[in-house]
Amino acid sequence: MRSGSKLFAPLLLILAGAAEPPAPQPAFSVPAEHRLIEGIASDGHDVWLSSVLDRTILERHDGTLRAIVLPAGIRYPLGIAWDARRHWLWIATDCPDLPGIEKCEQGALVAIDRAGRVRAAAKTSPSFHPGDVSAAGGRVFVSDSQTGAVFAYDDKTKALDPVIPVGVGRSAQGSVLVGGHLVVADYRYGIASVDLATGIRTLLPLPDGTPLSGVDGLVLVGGGFVGVRNGAKTPAIVAFRTDGKTITDAQVLARGGPLKDPTQITVSGDHLLIVGEAGWDNAAAGSDRAGPTPILPLPIPRWKAAKAF
Repeated sequence: MRSGSKLFAPLLLILAGAAEPPAPQPAFSVPAEHRLIEGIASDGHDVWLSSVLDRTILERHDGTLRAIVLPAGIRYPLGIAWDARRHWLWIATDCPDLPGIEKCEQGALVAIDRAGRVRAAAKTSPSFHPGDVSAAGGRVFVSDSQTGAVFAYDDKTKALDPVIPVGVGRSAQGSVLVGGHLVVADYRYGIASVDLATGIRTLLPLPDGTPLSGVDGLVLVGGGFVGVRNGAKTPAIVAFRTDGKTITDAQVLARGGPLKDPTQITVSGDHLLIVGEAGWDNAAAGSDRAGPTPILPLPIPRWKAAKAF
């Protein structure tokens, strides 16, 4: 979920001499009646999307969309992640600042099964406003774009334990579990790695020392990371690796074209899927969409060495 300043110049300058990547064409589209699509997740076959304003999770199975309306009491769905171990869909729920949505003191992390039944729910402080969630290896992490904090879901206590405390980051977005580290995109401060054993947070700048800021959705794939950079005049999908100290091998996979308002990204089989035009501007203006939401495919980038760190 986007929040924070628009800092995109460093990477674009680094890649100024690179050839313009081709604009992806939609794999499928979501009908315009679902005005704001934020999150996307996949188990490799089915695809789930969060339709924010109508409090609905859309499941795409064999080319057909099925709507799962969230039970009463659950707030608006934002970032989502598929939990392959539990076979649950984790959802960051909150009350985004949009026309027609009543303000709330806090959001929650919620999990539903394939039938739409609520299987878990967790909150933390009254100021908790989650926007993005990731799940890997049985572990679940949720970020708060308003405070920069990131929390881990505790299976035993059903509580949310801080990974990055409030006040350390600025606007936490997507996260990825890599071994004993959690890699987190902060819209202002860029990419950071947190040692989950020690709690030490390390910022990972570009080679010139500037942050790879403005990254929203983030996934681990093909020995590296792919992120959605939005908020600039020309949003882009970027790929990079890290040696644990800096960002390396940065490249732009796609830019412009149907990437008008990209938000989240997921791995689905042998390709990536991206929400290409979420609809935040229309939602903020209280207006309808001009057309359907394109879901854009990209091939998985390949690096010579299959190593993220």
